[in-house]
Amino acid sequence: MAYTIEQAPLYTLNTVGQEVVFTVLDATTVSTYFNVKYVAEVHISDEDINLATSTAIVGTFKTTPNNAGAGIFDFRPIVESFVSPDNLAALDSEYKGTATTATTSHPLHLIDKYSLNDNVVRYLKIRFKIEGSTTATGTVSIIDTEDSAQYTLFNGYLKYTDLLKTFNGDFGYDTQKFNLNEFASIGDIVGEYLTNAPLTQYANVTDYGTISFISTEVGTDGILANMIVKYYDSSGTEIGTEDDIPNTDANGGFTTFTTATKNQLIHFGCYPANLTNWSTNFAAVLALGTLDYYEVYAENAAGNKITETLRVNLLCPTLKGYEPIRLTWLNQWGVWDYYTFTMKSTKTISTKGSTYQQLAGTWNESIYQPNGYKGGKKAFRVNAMEKISMNTDFVNEAESEWFEELINSPEVYILEGYQTDPSFSSLNTYVTPARLTTSNYTKKTVANDKLIQYTFEVEKSKTLRTQSI
Repeated sequence: MAYTIEQAPLYTLNTVGQEVVFTVLDATTVSTYFNVKYVAEVHISDEDINLATSTAIVGTFKTTPNNAGAGIFDFRPIVESFVSPDNLAALDSEYKGTATTATTSHPLHLIDKYSLNDNVVRYLKIRFKIEGSTTATGTVSIIDTEDSAQYTLFNGYLKYTDLLKTFNGDFGYDTQKFNLNEFASIGDIVGEYLTNAPLTQYANVTDYGTISFISTEVGTDGILANMIVKYYDSSGTEIGTEDDIPNTDANGGFTTFTTATKNQLIHFGCYPANLTNWSTNFAAVLALGTLDYYEVYAENAAGNKITETLRVNLLCPTLKGYEPIRLTWLNQWGVWDYYTFTMKSTKTISTKGSTYQQLAGTWNESIYQPNGYKGGKKAFRVNAMEKISMNTDFVNEAESEWFEELINSPEVYILEGYQTDPSFSSLNTYVTPARLTTSNYTKKTVANDKLIQYTFEVEKSKTLRTQSI
């Protein structure tokens, strides 16, 4: 019996936060050789992997045959450490017309148009070997090899409620729903964005944010050519001139697709402040005063829709004067979701300092002087932490389920809105790390609660330091 890969992930596109299981089997070698071990030479890279070279090897792992004579590997703990979220925009994306370079970085959330990914996607390929010796004390050597297919892994995870599919022993989550597909007739399924958020979002005119999707070229009808932004008034009538944003190098995307992982997943700045950065069409319809919402989707070169449609409704300023607070958090699929809290919010600052007992008067001078400002307990250093409690508006059940990802997310940030940047600004004031201190989440429903509203509390992660004495 030949050396074979008996089990592998069912799909070539996978999240890293799932079991990445391979099973290999060579019953003949196991039964006739001594000291048999299955060996996995793991290659991970941001370019197509050539197993004949060692440039992408990240480790070699061994296991002994189990009772069925097979070797089973789960590479999830390994591949998880090779992907991470994109916090900064990729090279050649733009912010207010200024390109991102090695020395001029921009937060991803602020991009004008497109940004490729730097860290979210990696390739995995494995060369499996089997080793053994002809005698119990003989020299161990490689007997046979078998190579896996190449897999694309991205920084997502699976929930226990996500449906797995199986075929001939292989299993996996069907990520084909993220592939760009042409909508040619009623019933055709287009590519989904990498989010579980409702496709109707609400944002203030000053809010930044991105939408992300798998941009792997599939056939001729699933090639990203343009992102389309169409503007509408409250009656649903299109107003102004739509924006057609070509997917090109000059716009932060790719003019020519290559198989490098940076092209496999793309981010697009789609919220009002991103459009304000560059779009004269958006500025024109905003000036009309009748813009109620706009829609965002992708098209191929034939002008056919290839993604689902995101609708962004513009929020009206609250008459009560509440300060809006916008959070962004890492979602299930390894990219960013956003929500603007427009209702009542409160900020609390708590301090914790070090103290010391100061001598009164002057003891290191020629004479003693009883100065009144000296003496007693003094603060050596004061550190302050800021907490913000914020309330949602009334939401629907779809948004209620979506908020579960916020409370489970390992990365949460407070995102500031559009502002005029001083010359040579480092843009460090836009994204503030935060820690969600709300630890309990009760899912609400219309049946149980009628009107659904949530309160969340975050703590800014950075300590507000003062002078040290």
